[in-house]
Amino acid sequence: MYESNRANSMYKKNTDKDYVSAALTAGLGAGIVTSFAVAQGQNPFLALGITVLAAVCGVICHQFDLI
Repeated sequence: MYESNRANSMYKKNTDKDYVSAALTAGLGAGIVTSFAVAQGQNPFLALGITVLAAVCGVICHQFDLI
């Protein structure tokens, strides 16, 4: 009985959505890449837009459990 309860809890989906964490994770990943691009001469506002777009996509993917 203990094994079956553990197996059921292992596959239980997390129903609590943490949008801030999803946005920060996606934004941080994109921010690292775009900061390198800015160092190479890319427009900083374009880099900021890419970072914001990645954060929004991360929240949407998290909302609909696409990842």
